Amino acid sequence: MDPITQGALGAALPLSFSKRSKLKLTALLGCFAGMAPDIDIFIRSANDPLLFLEFHRQFTHSLVFIPIGALICALIAYRWTKKEMAFKASYLICLLGYSTHALLDACTSYGTMLAWPFSYIRIAWNNISVMDPMMTIPLLLLVIFTVKLRKPTLARIGMFWVFGYLSLGVFQNTRTEAFGLDIANARGHYPDSVSAKPGLGSLLLWKVIYEWEGRYYVDGVRSGWALTSYEGSSIEKLDLSKDLTWLKPGSQQAKDLKRFDWFSHGFLAIDVEDPHLIIDMRYSVLPNEIKAMWGIRFDTEAGPDQHVEYLTFRDLSSDRRDRLWTMLIGVH
Repeated sequence: MDPITQGALGAALPLSFSKRSKLKLTALLGCFAGMAPDIDIFIRSANDPLLFLEFHRQFTHSLVFIPIGALICALIAYRWTKKEMAFKASYLICLLGYSTHALLDACTSYGTMLAWPFSYIRIAWNNISVMDPMMTIPLLLLVIFTVKLRKPTLARIGMFWVFGYLSLGVFQNTRTEAFGLDIANARGHYPDSVSAKPGLGSLLLWKVIYEWEGRYYVDGVRSGWALTSYEGSSIEKLDLSKDLTWLKPGSQQAKDLKRFDWFSHGFLAIDVEDPHLIIDMRYSVLPNEIKAMWGIRFDTEAGPDQHVEYLTFRDLSSDRRDRLWTMLIGVH
């Protein structure tokens, strides 16, 4: 999730149990601890473009690291908190704030290694977007008014709001996946599973992906009172037995492909316009399109130790924003 949401949730949980005399300090400590796990975004390398993909949402987001991360936060903050609060109290606040981060991240579709170092599986529950103002704004306001009005009850309401909103996301995900299966069946396709991922900023618009006979099919679904679909298109799934046959096993580019495949949960395809670009199918600005937000490009002339190139794409033209808006309001 975005840092504002993480900070607000990190503050809300300890505020729910805080003394009225310590609300401001509790909010600051909880907010700091709630955002702290994302310090891993600074683990990157100019020589290895995929290093940050391996370490973002890795050990700092692990459940076993929560007590350690909270301790680090409490130790950093103690210089400023020791006059007003015992270390044990500040640690407990940081523990509560830090504990909210990874679980909230796991609700998105990006993938979070909650079980590191015992498992490197990227857990993604797909019940909220990485940014959703409908959840964030009410939570942030409740945290602010908790401190201003000195009413911890408002923070508790904020926690109930978050739990309710995430539960709604689970419900929306379930019904959207079922609807996506109906779409597939109507085409004469019978996939083993259908994946539904929330669109940016809403539980209303979803991207549905399924695989059938070596192809990925993508559709947009608006999950309002009634479910409506926006037909997308399809693309061949990456198949190493016939694609990238020139790629030498054991080369750094081959290793990078395995890393990107792990990161992307296997949702890989070759870009239709660039045969050397492998895209992550999970994300796009418009839910019914195959136009990735990131991918890796190969160099057929690369040496054995040369990395792939990591690319991001952010096409937010006015035409695309207008098309996204028409989907959100349910216009075909």
